[in-house]
Amino acid sequence: MFSKDPRFKQAKQEALIGIGLVIFNFLWWFGFAYGLGSAPPEEYDYVFGFPAWFFYSCVGSLIIMSVLVVFIVKKYFVEVSFDDEMNEENEI
Repeated sequence: MFSKDPRFKQAKQEALIGIGLVIFNFLWWFGFAYGLGSAPPEEYDYVFGFPAWFFYSCVGSLIIMSVLVVFIVKKYFVEVSFDDEMNEENEI
């Protein structure tokens, strides 16, 4: 009656990759924001006029995640048809 649709397996894999990217992004942001930002402001290092903790956690994260997402999508994501092949057979 029901058959396993291989699109669900691909969708699950892509969802797990997306969750992994979100976790990586959070750990990157949290590590730099609270790791470098825990010192008194007088001891901050600056990168392009920004405190290092802000630059690496926000600007660096944006750059790294943009490159990483493009790479992951091109390498691991697959275009899947949303057409329902069974729909043509079941038309009234």
